[in-house]
Amino acid sequence: MALVGDASGRVIGSGAAGPCNHVASAAEGREKLARVVRECVTAALYQAGLAADDVVFEAACFGMSGGAEDKQDVLSAAVPARRILVTHDAAIALTGATAGRPGVITIAGTGSIAYGRDATGRERRAGGWGYVFGDEGGAFDIVRQATRAMLRQHEGGGAPTALTPLLLEATHCSDANQMLHLFYTADWPRSRVARLAPLVDQAGNAGDEVALTILDRAAQSLAELALGICSGLFPDHHEVPLSWIGGVFESPRILDRFHQLCQAQAQCAPPRYDPVAGALLSAYAMAGLHPELITS
Repeated sequence: MALVGDASGRVIGSGAAGPCNHVASAAEGREKLARVVRECVTAALYQAGLAADDVVFEAACFGMSGGAEDKQDVLSAAVPARRILVTHDAAIALTGATAGRPGVITIAGTGSIAYGRDATGRERRAGGWGYVFGDEGGAFDIVRQATRAMLRQHEGGGAPTALTPLLLEATHCSDANQMLHLFYTADWPRSRVARLAPLVDQAGNAGDEVALTILDRAAQSLAELALGICSGLFPDHHEVPLSWIGGVFESPRILDRFHQLCQAQAQCAPPRYDPVAGALLSAYAMAGLHPELITS
């Protein structure tokens, strides 16, 4: 996704392309990254009534999943700009959420991470270490915990849970053992497994105690990430701006519990802008501009 803005802060074009798995392999990933970025930017310029060949940007910011390493040269060649910033996606998410001000953001999609930045530019992160060693409270982890609960029931030692029939129906499996083996196949990558997380919310809304425990633990994990950043970057403040983003927070139970756990140390508020707008705000800042975005 790309946004283009003029000097007044008005968004004049947006474009989308992809997907882009730029970490797949060195050569293939770099080529695909350059192509998808050019397609995004070209589409945004077309909407703005501009031709890509005629434009040199004053500044451009790219927020990349998986980090910014080794992407500067590729992106500099793909998009002509006088100034280029290549950063990670959590950084642009925070900039969008707080409109460039200091604060903390917790991101919970398939995985999870918290990121913060203070007024001096100091940064800190917590989480984001991947599904093997981290991602607590993310959608994949929620489904993993639900699957474990289902397997314990299947073994005879776990509490009965409505998660079992919900997950079996969603995966078209006859029992827990079949579903588990299905999750190890290439047809069920982590992103697809993670999309089952709303079923845990559904079971919780119906009063299933096992599901409610999983949801509360997810909220606890996400709050711990956020509060660790708050304590590290803002030790003397008790109203740290804290925002959130990601599909996991569409669960009212998780969001409410997250607020309860964080409210003593942080001032919780929904993001002001999305991460793509955060990248545009970062580009403005590089150019020495600090406008209010005009999106309509």
